[in-house]
Amino acid sequence: MGTVPSRPRTSPRACERQVWTWSLPKLHRGSLASDTAAVQGAVDRLAEPPVVLGHSYGGSVITGLRGVARLVFLAAFVPDAGESAAGLGGASARLKSAVEAQDDGSTRLDPNRAVEALYAGCPQHLAAWATGLLRAQAAGCGRGVPERQSWRETPAAYVVCAKDRAIDPALQRVMAARCGSVREWPTGHSPFVSRPELVVDLILELFDASDPPGQARRGLISPR
Repeated sequence: MGTVPSRPRTSPRACERQVWTWSLPKLHRGSLASDTAAVQGAVDRLAEPPVVLGHSYGGSVITGLRGVARLVFLAAFVPDAGESAAGLGGASARLKSAVEAQDDGSTRLDPNRAVEALYAGCPQHLAAWATGLLRAQAAGCGRGVPERQSWRETPAAYVVCAKDRAIDPALQRVMAARCGSVREWPTGHSPFVSRPELVVDLILELFDASDPPGQARRGLISPR
């Protein structure tokens, strides 16, 4: 883990300023609680509260955080008290059909079906690259219930992916109503692969947003 100063080149606006990007411990550590603790540890090591972006299951993870400046839910779950990703509706039938049970009780996604569900609309070579990064997931992660609902007290934005084949866009719109800011993109489940400039511009917009004093936004954390 470490900070890497960089100037993203996917957007003219991104070239105007320096953005600090954090590389984080990967998720799927066995439970939602373990994943949340790993990201919380990264947040606690920062000098100032960061912007935190959660994608898909990552929404459940960032829901349980404390001490962050802003939350971004990208086609992600936004559980309320007592709720889990699975309880909210979970994965689509298309994504569920890609799940393969492993002998150790974990699950993996069939690569070909994963492309259809997760990376529709992405260039073929990038979809293949992204599929190669997928990891096994412990049983029950999607049934984990966050201990807190940080979106109730922290500025939160939601991005609905209107062509998503993994999480129903209609469900996303319901969860988006829990956030103070909502926008909708004409993309599939993974716009950071298909349309990365959208994600860069969104983050820069949020960095530039006027928030109450003390809510610094020097760091970006994105659980993966």
